[in-house]
Amino acid sequence: MPTVPEERIDALIKRHADIQAKMATGDLPPEQFVELSKEYSELEPVSVAAKEVKSLREEAAELEALAADQDSDDEMQELAEAELEGVRERLPEAERRLAVLLLPRDVADERSAILEIRAGTGGEEAALFAADLYRMYQRYAETQGWKVETMEMSGADAGGLKEVIASVAGSGVFARLKFESGVHRVQRVPATEASGRIHTSAATVAVLPEAEDVDVEINDNDLRIDVFRASGAGGQHVNTTDSAVRITHIPSGLVVSQQDEKSQHKNRAKAMKVLRARLFEMEREKVAAERAGARKSMVGSGDRSERIRTYNFPQGRVTDHRINLTLHKLQQIMEGELDDLVGALIAEDEAERLAGLADGAAS
Repeated sequence: MPTVPEERIDALIKRHADIQAKMATGDLPPEQFVELSKEYSELEPVSVAAKEVKSLREEAAELEALAADQDSDDEMQELAEAELEGVRERLPEAERRLAVLLLPRDVADERSAILEIRAGTGGEEAALFAADLYRMYQRYAETQGWKVETMEMSGADAGGLKEVIASVAGSGVFARLKFESGVHRVQRVPATEASGRIHTSAATVAVLPEAEDVDVEINDNDLRIDVFRASGAGGQHVNTTDSAVRITHIPSGLVVSQQDEKSQHKNRAKAMKVLRARLFEMEREKVAAERAGARKSMVGSGDRSERIRTYNFPQGRVTDHRINLTLHKLQQIMEGELDDLVGALIAEDEAERLAGLADGAAS
């Protein structure tokens, strides 16, 4: 693991103190005060971690000197060595915390997200599983204080979902959900299965950071917009006006449809929101592929061709195949208790990026 140089630690602590002093004067222009407040809040945890590392390093150096001092009596040297052992145990974790805080951040981490779930192989059982996944994410969002808004939903005859697209709004949504993208597999006995045979089916999940206007420039001439009458299951008309909207982005071939709202204007706004998110994610994936030499790591790749997780109902377990983590708490997870999974995926991603920094420093 790379260690943070002393000069950088001193610079971080100094910058945090300088900002605090400037803000305390009370005579800053409002715009500058807001800008400094943002930087101060971002630096606060970094400064705390930096001070801890600096203090432990200094304490270790003092204890090493005391333990090696031949003029000290034996009892004092033994005491110094005992204390030094404790400091050496605490220092690596403090160094790691600081290094993680200084890792390059994904600019999209703090954003809201677009969640897309689609039934895959497995027919009606896959559609039921897609509905289960949506409920799972809705419940997890509730525990995080996020707001979920269904943007597009296509139901299945057996009560499941063929497809659902939702907006998940809140702070840090993408950071905690981005590793959910991929193929989710379920193994269970369907309610209609008389012989008790276990069926395997799947659903795909995509989590896209919500794009802002400045992220994606869309030329109106690149769009083909069609309006049509919204319809429900079985072709039943849910309203009698041409309020549904289909937007085709001609350069990329992306097509987005929206018919949940009775207003054509609202449907168009929702469709553009999804289109922007998808175009933004395409650009992010392109840049990530170029940076990684077209080879992405499994964690955080968003590669939807990979099976990332299996939900085994008969055995009550969930296995995330990317990090070889198995949890025997399937019911709790389906009720939205995702913190163990999410936390493990984030920790693995941090470990991989720290290892990458160490490799880069060594080469």
